[in-house]
Amino acid sequence: MLKTRALGPYNVSAVGLGCMHLSFPSDRHPGLTDDLDRGIAVIHAALDAGVTLLDTADIYAPSWNTMGHNERVVSQGFHTWNGTSEQKAKVILTTKAGITRAKDGTAFGESGRNSSKHYLYRAVEASASRMGLSKIPLWQHHRTDPAISYEEQFDNVMGLKEHGLVAEIGLSNVTAEMLRHAIKAGGTPQQGGIISVQNEYSPNYQHWADVIDICTEYGIAYLPWSPIGGARSVQKIGAGEIGGFKTMADEKGVSPYALTIAWHLAKFPTSIPIPGASKASSILDSLEGLKIELTAAEIATLDASCPTDIPLNPELIDIAKLKG
Repeated sequence: MLKTRALGPYNVSAVGLGCMHLSFPSDRHPGLTDDLDRGIAVIHAALDAGVTLLDTADIYAPSWNTMGHNERVVSQGFHTWNGTSEQKAKVILTTKAGITRAKDGTAFGESGRNSSKHYLYRAVEASASRMGLSKIPLWQHHRTDPAISYEEQFDNVMGLKEHGLVAEIGLSNVTAEMLRHAIKAGGTPQQGGIISVQNEYSPNYQHWADVIDICTEYGIAYLPWSPIGGARSVQKIGAGEIGGFKTMADEKGVSPYALTIAWHLAKFPTSIPIPGASKASSILDSLEGLKIELTAAEIATLDASCPTDIPLNPELIDIAKLKG
């Protein structure tokens, strides 16, 4: 059995599976988005290994007119899994919405934002239908909408619980100011409020670390996306071009990716990394990070080796400017 951590009222595996890669075209994995069986096999491998958190979003799709593609993959992967009823009851499916897709747009940079009450209500209804759920266990607000005050859109987000199709609420891509407003207005996990935050964090990207401090303070689960670097730097971490992870991993006889997962878990008590995977061996390797114990000195060594001059993700500049 895998180690677990709290996700609001849920108890989930301390490492989840980020499913986005199964629905985005990639030169490294050609044809994956057109081969449903390959994607489902990755999900089945994760579930068989004890993963109980699958993360998706309505925007994860090969093209602008296939919104919901990844939610369908996740749904089929979960519902066709041969786990027992007891095992399936422990699996938490989480999705997100709030990003729109421009016609012919294939990337987030060609996307917009919409956090109006009408849009979010319709998005939640569509996600629940695609995923075959009467109620989404955890729904996360994907990105804030610069056209609406944060106070208004957060009210719209919290209203989704009253709408009846969302059990718990989380946030994604937020600043510390936004998170503190959300906690003040919506409550902590113990108060039925915000139970998770999903921001980017890895050895190569450590902006908004103050958000993690707030999560630790209030017991909010922190779900770092691209925890081992994502498409931009995962291969560089593996090659030893970023930080000292490969050097230490070689000394321990583990992969630098598994060591990176161990680093997340050791640094932050509420962290639940959600590494992406396009093949079963990748998620199984990430799970090896649960077996690696790091000392305070080793964590300090790794921290000191991480770059400190990485600019803010340009897709999040609008969020950084938005006041809560």
